Amino acid sequence: MSLPPLVEPAAELTVDEVRRYSRHLIIPDVGMAGQKRLKNAKVLCVGAGGLGSPALMYLAAAGVGTLGIVEFDTVDESNLQRQIIHGQSDIDRSKAESARDSVLEINPYVNVILHETRLDVDNVKEIFAQYDLILDGTDNFATRYLVNDAAVLLGKPYVWGSIYRFDGQASVFWAEHGPCYRCLYPEAPPAGMVPSCAEGGVLGVLCASIGSIQVTEAIKLLTGIGEPLVGRLMIYDALEMQYRQVKVRKDPDCALCGENPTVTDLIDYEAFCGVVSEEAQEAAIGSTITPKQLKQWQDDNEDIFLIDVREPGEYEIVNIPGAVLIPKGEFLMGDALERMPQDKKIVLHCKTGVRSAEVLAVLHSAGFSDAVHVGGGVIGWVNQIEPAKPTY
Repeated sequence: MSLPPLVEPAAELTVDEVRRYSRHLIIPDVGMAGQKRLKNAKVLCVGAGGLGSPALMYLAAAGVGTLGIVEFDTVDESNLQRQIIHGQSDIDRSKAESARDSVLEINPYVNVILHETRLDVDNVKEIFAQYDLILDGTDNFATRYLVNDAAVLLGKPYVWGSIYRFDGQASVFWAEHGPCYRCLYPEAPPAGMVPSCAEGGVLGVLCASIGSIQVTEAIKLLTGIGEPLVGRLMIYDALEMQYRQVKVRKDPDCALCGENPTVTDLIDYEAFCGVVSEEAQEAAIGSTITPKQLKQWQDDNEDIFLIDVREPGEYEIVNIPGAVLIPKGEFLMGDALERMPQDKKIVLHCKTGVRSAEVLAVLHSAGFSDAVHVGGGVIGWVNQIEPAKPTY
């Protein structure tokens, strides 16, 4: 469906701006009026990572007048494979500040506002209220639902994108004109069922493909041109180089934007998404050891069976000496249980402790009540025991 422009045009473009945006100005559908709307627009990018990097760079290049950046993290070397807004000299810098500097290098006429904070129920409405459009570059379900709910409650459109390995998705959610994110995904997947990019990986260039789609949709919404992805989900398969669309209809029973909503304000999104399941939390109580405890057990030649429940690619990057690789999926399917020794203490670990806690719950329910897991996982091991080792 065609929608009216989201913002009014700015009063004028300077001579320098006319020169800079000349290739936009000669497109009839954009023209002077469209470029003035971009200049007058205020867009918030949630995250300056894989999707946020190309999005911020192209929003700046397009001439969006005000760009807000929500980001609390710092640049890590492992980010540089896909987060192209940052460079080698930015390692350990604030991502928000690094992104701001890159944006201003691309276009000094952009006003950049930094929100160096973790987005949460206490600040999201205040931050979102300052902008015309939200671009979601987050990579976890709790924040996605938070962004969706805040946007719906404030009547804001937002452009959503998601990436994983070789696959990407993008859509526009605007409850006033179509579905919201909850219409597509009413419930978050069970904790641990969908690995993050940090756990499963992502082809770096995929970020550019999906991020550029997000910017294209933002420009269309701001200027009122074309047919935005409202009510449509774009799915991209990089391996097959194939795009396909799925229609997404507004759900009349949606808990947030439906006819009789049950969610009328922001909620506890960590609990809603079950970042760690109740079973895993219960299993971890009294059955969690530190990396230093594990090292002591190894030094004392304790009779333990150490299991790494990550994926093979993660194991190749960095691993704890003596660990046997048995991915979490094999435990969830039940295939790994017959390989568990009866005469040794089972010790589990993953990257940070989330997946190992989920497996711990499986083992406890299968009768291995003395099994434990390593809180902090291999990241904790590297930081506390072998800081010279690479991490990811």
